[in-house]
Amino acid sequence: MPYTVDFKNVSTVGLESSPVAEALAGLRANEARYYKNKYGHDFTVTPAEEAPETLEYVKNILATERNLVISSRPLEVSSFEVGGLRMAYVFYESGLSINVMYSIEDGGKRAVGFKLSDGMEIPEELASTFKFARQKSKLAGTIRGSYFVIKGQY
Repeated sequence: MPYTVDFKNVSTVGLESSPVAEALAGLRANEARYYKNKYGHDFTVTPAEEAPETLEYVKNILATERNLVISSRPLEVSSFEVGGLRMAYVFYESGLSINVMYSIEDGGKRAVGFKLSDGMEIPEELASTFKFARQKSKLAGTIRGSYFVIKGQY
């Protein structure tokens, strides 16, 4: 069942099994606020098992581009187009959020972003490859983020 994320009244709906559910909910709300303020888009998530195509899309890009497999259980996904970009998100039980930003136009920006919820360790599969920068958020506390540029066509 889809859930429209409310960034004014942050809720852990769908994220309750995460050991950092509150921080992950704040991270998810932070993303919702960004898309609402920048594009007027309501950020909606779906349980991962109800949208396997979005999960497979993200898994395929991670595996193909960087030989990455995320060990944490995916809880929720989101997929939408806004501002000439095709966006896909996966929120994991560990507190990790992965987004794929894929410009619809050839030659546009295409990247995979990783965000770590406040209080979680860097996942083993990312620790040796990526450096994480810190960003403060009123909704999510301290967010640590990293990214890589997508080279292939998806």
